[in-house]
Amino acid sequence: MPYTPGSKSSGRQPADPFMAFKFVVLVGANDVLGGFADVTGLGADTEVETLRAGGENSAEIMLPGPTKYSARLTLKRGIGHPAKLWQWYQAVLEGKINRRDVTIKMQSANGAESLSWTFRQAVPVKWSGPELHAANSAVAFEAIELVHKGFMLPAG
Repeated sequence: MPYTPGSKSSGRQPADPFMAFKFVVLVGANDVLGGFADVTGLGADTEVETLRAGGENSAEIMLPGPTKYSARLTLKRGIGHPAKLWQWYQAVLEGKINRRDVTIKMQSANGAESLSWTFRQAVPVKWSGPELHAANSAVAFEAIELVHKGFMLPAG
């Protein structure tokens, strides 16, 4: 049965293995990579150009200029499919840059999607592995950093 973000089974355990990780990450249209506890680097800053109009001494005209996005999107404390992320990063190490859209879906307490962001043409640039403990069998990774060409929220 394919994974659907936020889905639950009728039993006591949720069918969604990423429920405890409030941010589900998809690459492309629906390739689920895992769940993450922390996401940082969501931000944009639009430069403002100030103009002084001749004869207008009481005010300045402020015009929006180019927008810069946060340099790196960092996904921390993840669990899921580290092999897929590693293969994507391994390609970068080999000089094969494969930019892909990445969607981050924030889940509410009941597992429903509450908000999502799509980062255009992202590529991994840093990988941090997990601390390995024999008592823990979870397939986890500490962090992955992506650079991207801007993000968007769905309309509505």
